[in-house]
Amino acid sequence: MSTATLAILSAAAAGAPPAWTTFIPFVGMGLVFYFFLLRPQMQQQKAQRAKIDGLKKGDQVVTAGGLIGRVLKVDDAHVELELGVNVKVRAVRSTIADVLQPAGKPAND
Repeated sequence: MSTATLAILSAAAAGAPPAWTTFIPFVGMGLVFYFFLLRPQMQQQKAQRAKIDGLKKGDQVVTAGGLIGRVLKVDDAHVELELGVNVKVRAVRSTIADVLQPAGKPAND
């Protein structure tokens, strides 16, 4: 190699940034991904789980299939719902999609 080529290579090597700085964009993208996608989703799941864990007799709920009913009995894995007059069904507790506010129109009137 010529001395001019060595001089250019040594100048480029002396002014090059440290190797760890190439990972900064990846760390930044990871943080953005966490704070804008993963964290809100985890908070939403936690709130949904709290709603389902807080089910009690008399709550009005919507199932994942779209049925609206009133809770008659709650146990560990199942919920007994009243969908209408003398229409009772058992549903798996995890299929409850939402607990409705008490101000809404009752499903069984």
